Amino acid sequence: MAHHLPTTETQAKAFGRELPLSSKQGIEICNRLRGRSVQQAKKILDDAITFKRAIPFKRFTNALGHKPGKMASGRYHPKACTLIKMVLASAEANALNKGLGTQHLMIKHLSAQKAGNQNHMGSRRGIRMRRTHIEVILESAPIEQKEKKTQTKKETTPKAETP
Repeated sequence: MAHHLPTTETQAKAFGRELPLSSKQGIEICNRLRGRSVQQAKKILDDAITFKRAIPFKRFTNALGHKPGKMASGRYHPKACTLIKMVLASAEANALNKGLGTQHLMIKHLSAQKAGNQNHMGSRRGIRMRRTHIEVILESAPIEQKEKKTQTKKETTPKAETP
């Protein structure tokens, strides 16, 4: 779990505990966003919230239909995407508070674990609520400067002519 991982000066953490979303949805969304920049992740989540582009489901695909575009099975989950976006915004605010720039933040660790079960009260007592923990670690990526390639011609020595 991420709370055991030590953070350095270039990292920021945020946790979402007992969030009301399915663990399967959380795992698939986290797999889609892991390793991307924060701006790319926000764009992906916004597209899923507004039903423009689905989140591809690769692991939990039981009888799940294909979606438009270059993907096989996928789903739109506006509620789950909104909750994960809130945790991501919290991690970004923590990075800003730590003095890291928000332009070059990469998602180093993003995971979803199943939380404890809670029962409904009243007449819906037999139904359990789905709860999930979300963990985010952002890392400030080093700024890569593009180097211009200079082409140098190799000096060729003329070959000796053979008679």
